[in-house]
Amino acid sequence: MTLPSWTRRPRCRTASRAAKKLNAEDPILCFELSGYLIEELRDPSNFENFKKDVNEANIFLGSLIFIEDLAQKVVSVVEPARDKLDAAIIFPSMPEVMKLNKLGSFTMENLGQSKSAVGDFMKKKKEEQGASFQDQMLKIVRTLPKILKYLPNDKAADARNFILSFQYWLGGSSDNLQNFLLLLSQEYVLDEPIPDMKIAEPVEYPDTGIWHPLAPKYYTSLQEYLDWNSRRPDLAHLDKNAPTIGLVLQRSHLVSGDEAHYVAMVQELESRGAKVLPIFAGGLDFSVPVNDYFYLRGTPCVDGVVSLTGFALVGGPARQDHPKAVQALSKLNRPYMVALPLVFQTTEEWRNSDLGLHPVQVALQIAIPELDGAIEPVIMSGRDSNTGKAHAIQDRTETIAGRIIKWAKLRSTPKKEKKLAISVFSFPPDKGNVGSAAYLDVFASIFELAKEMKKAGYTIEDVPQTPREMLEMVVNDSEAKYASPDLNVAYRMPLNEYEEFTPYSERLHESWGPPPGNLNTDGKNMLVYGKHFGNLFIGVQPTFGYEGDPMRLLFSKSASPHHGFAAYYTYLEHIWKADAVLHFGTHGSLEFMPGKQMGMADTCYPDSLLGTLPNLYYYAANNPSEATIAKRRSYSACVSYLTPPAENAGLYKGLNELRELVGSYQTLKDTGRGPSIVDAIADQARICNLDKDVPNLPDGDSADLEPEERDTVVGKIYAKLMEIESRLLPCGLHVVGKPPSAEEAIATLVNIASLDREDDGIKGLPTIIAESLGRTMEDIFKDNDAGNLKDVELNQEMCVCADNELGAMMKALDGEYVLPGPGGDPIRNPDVLPTGKNIHALDPQSNPTTAAVNFAKVVVDRLIAQQTKDNGGVPPETIAVVLWGIDDIKTHGESTVFLSRLY
Repeated sequence: MTLPSWTRRPRCRTASRAAKKLNAEDPILCFELSGYLIEELRDPSNFENFKKDVNEANIFLGSLIFIEDLAQKVVSVVEPARDKLDAAIIFPSMPEVMKLNKLGSFTMENLGQSKSAVGDFMKKKKEEQGASFQDQMLKIVRTLPKILKYLPNDKAADARNFILSFQYWLGGSSDNLQNFLLLLSQEYVLDEPIPDMKIAEPVEYPDTGIWHPLAPKYYTSLQEYLDWNSRRPDLAHLDKNAPTIGLVLQRSHLVSGDEAHYVAMVQELESRGAKVLPIFAGGLDFSVPVNDYFYLRGTPCVDGVVSLTGFALVGGPARQDHPKAVQALSKLNRPYMVALPLVFQTTEEWRNSDLGLHPVQVALQIAIPELDGAIEPVIMSGRDSNTGKAHAIQDRTETIAGRIIKWAKLRSTPKKEKKLAISVFSFPPDKGNVGSAAYLDVFASIFELAKEMKKAGYTIEDVPQTPREMLEMVVNDSEAKYASPDLNVAYRMPLNEYEEFTPYSERLHESWGPPPGNLNTDGKNMLVYGKHFGNLFIGVQPTFGYEGDPMRLLFSKSASPHHGFAAYYTYLEHIWKADAVLHFGTHGSLEFMPGKQMGMADTCYPDSLLGTLPNLYYYAANNPSEATIAKRRSYSACVSYLTPPAENAGLYKGLNELRELVGSYQTLKDTGRGPSIVDAIADQARICNLDKDVPNLPDGDSADLEPEERDTVVGKIYAKLMEIESRLLPCGLHVVGKPPSAEEAIATLVNIASLDREDDGIKGLPTIIAESLGRTMEDIFKDNDAGNLKDVELNQEMCVCADNELGAMMKALDGEYVLPGPGGDPIRNPDVLPTGKNIHALDPQSNPTTAAVNFAKVVVDRLIAQQTKDNGGVPPETIAVVLWGIDDIKTHGESTVFLSRLY
């Protein structure tokens, strides 16, 4: 019997082992399995092999096929072969794939085609219960076979076999899958059933519980597990105040015996002096065991959480319930990491890849968990290229264990003993820019944070009276160049100390020679620049390249940080022993150091430099794209800060004079002075270079134009003036912890209120005003663009945020959970506010927005119309597009829709 299937790796491997065992034990049956990951079907050769296997198969098996284009591929292959298959079994997948089910008389061909009370009830319950709906359905799956076996007809028997098959599949163990294969062959493949074939009932496992590699069983009682764990003689040496780390696991790995990477993580954490509480779920709602087992008498009993699933907390790769996840994690209020098992690559492929993690896995297992507030996407395990089984990647396991324990210790370390290192940036390094960051008044913000920390009980000493004085204490000279001796030297590191605590320093020799080199050194010692204020250290992050060319080495694959850069981070972690580092403002260069793009290895410099230091990062709320780089390459927990309030740019000099001329024309156009004013407007427009935007301006001959033509000329110039005047520009610099003034807040609110938000059913103020006049904004915009003077004037006439920036940072410093939220332009997306969130870049379930779709349609239509006009009425055949991820994120999918409409 041949059986091609698509499924997850653990099930595929376990099914293969079950088939091999049956082949060895049974002289009659012979099983041949061909397994595919759904993403593998994108490869043409794999797809051809898949078609061949399906056409030669007795049975097709599919599960969790939720990627639409690949689901269509599966349907295109299986549907034509369905009638000649002995059976087709598809477990939860997209409806069009589920319709392929065929088990005797049992089918799902009419799935979704007719209304039924049962279907309506199921849909309603799913909407009400969200991800917990799956748990309720699992209970029904266990109960139905006990009822159906008493019904006499064949349809009931086939339905019972389908549900039994689902139970075997969910159980996932080798024994369950052996019986699953026996059931299918006995009932649907063999011409003559084998007499006395023994097919055991499905072995059921707890849906949720606690597992430990040394435990005698799965525990469903937290107290029972704690009692067992407390009696272990190998943990007798543990400090009673040792941190407890919660692990979130997939049951499928446990029941299939594919848990080597889980075992390694538990052992590594315990060897470092931590207690471990590993919980699991059989489904994809991991919030259930989190709520059941991470609390002891109503109080959280873990100090940090690492999910080893690679999934969102609630839901798999196809559908997630982020609000439910955020609710559970906010209540728990602990640091939450999601570590990654390699799925689409072998360990060797990942190690040899400059790209690092496969892009599909980045989308499914980094971007989606970030919506839950997950931090630090470190790879933990690979898969063997021969057996396909998971194995621990030891140095990555050590990194995860070391980092989560450091995060957990932020909770237990008394505030008066806790040390925070703040890194400020200096770019360009020879321009007197110490303490620069996008839109941020850095030292005024540090000053506010220092006051807040001192009030909370941190040991903060010798803080001056003003931010300016604090700056001068760090640099001694506000115009200090980076190599200037005026920068305050906080520490001189001897070379033997540097080499002892920087084991990767030899790798730097290729680019920089032996230490100390020429940067951040006095010729004998490595110099660390900055200033101590008790347990607060403000350090100046070293530049990456040379003065005059600081970026030259940053994007070179063969480059490395210089010895001074490495010494700075060695000092923070190993000499001064900081509990955490805070990179202050957008942005530094740690996250841009050479290494893999995603999924860091121990040879990647961001990973080497940072070590086990928890990395906090104040990042501008309007720049989620580069914040994502910091989150994924330097393991940053980003806390957003507000960009300065946006105000209209206004007009100046020649443009202001041009507007006054337009005003004069509006008043005097019906007098004999109209033509001369139009000539003056045209001349002034040329002086202001507007003739490039408004072509065919009259050249002293306006008297020859009709009045309507003169109106159109003036209208087009006026529209361009209004476009320039209404552009939004940031005003000033933001100070962390200080909300905008009333005037600044009003300016931002007016701009927020001016936009239609169709996804939320909200109309902007201009639309409301236009409708009150019996018009639509689309008509007004069209006439405005055409130069209709009245509509240009009408368009012009139509046309407060508290932040939690300090509070969120104080929570992070206490080892607590920081609420996630979107980044981007707060005017386009008010959900960016309030700031102080752990920002994420892209929510695939909400992008593109309706506004993005509508705007992209306008742009595409205008582009094609203009190209057709320029090409003598012939539409363009090809259009080249440069796509920037940051633009697509900021505009909520406009670029993606633009491309799809062109296509």
